[in-house]
Amino acid sequence: MDRVVHPIEVESYRRLRARLDTSHFPPLTRAVVERVVHSAADLEYASDLVLDEGELAKAHSALHAGAPVVVDVEMVAAGITRRETVCRLRDAKSGPGTTRSAHAIRLAYEEVGPGALWVIGNAPTALEELLRLDVSPALVIGLPVGFVGATESKAALRESGLPAVSNVSEKGGSAVATAALNALLYHPTSSSDRPSPSDPVLSSDPVLPSDAYHQEKS
Repeated sequence: MDRVVHPIEVESYRRLRARLDTSHFPPLTRAVVERVVHSAADLEYASDLVLDEGELAKAHSALHAGAPVVVDVEMVAAGITRRETVCRLRDAKSGPGTTRSAHAIRLAYEEVGPGALWVIGNAPTALEELLRLDVSPALVIGLPVGFVGATESKAALRESGLPAVSNVSEKGGSAVATAALNALLYHPTSSSDRPSPSDPVLSSDPVLPSDAYHQEKS
């Protein structure tokens, strides 16, 4: 089913692009950056995000081929309306040395196995637990927020070598993690499905070289 874009969203993207040049990004990178920036009204995400076009392309294919989507909290699940998600937080329990969020990740992995897309926007401990497991993910969207553990867990994600979307700062949260996943969901699966270049939300402008942003994981 085609997605109907509301006029307010169209105008929002027009204003975003008037203030932030995203034309040099490759298509999927641009889609993720713009939707994250749009979700938070925070232009700084354009230089804060760390992502790789090749990894996004593989994740995009996996997602549209039906790979499971696992989320850390119901708030993330609520924002993903075009795909069923797995969230085991209600079944999880805290215990010695572990949090409910970490236990939920372990329960989810027991359910879905390898090859899933993982969307973590709340608890750093959920991301830390994910990194302890051999999950073989299609992609990890690791954007937890907070002053304790958030930057460290995201740095560990980048160092792990797993295909990932992360950011450098303490910022993050359910809304931006959801936005990153939705960008991949909304992006067309073939060139014949792509909108015209005049579409202010989904168009793909030519890729121009730039080293101004974090496009690849260090």
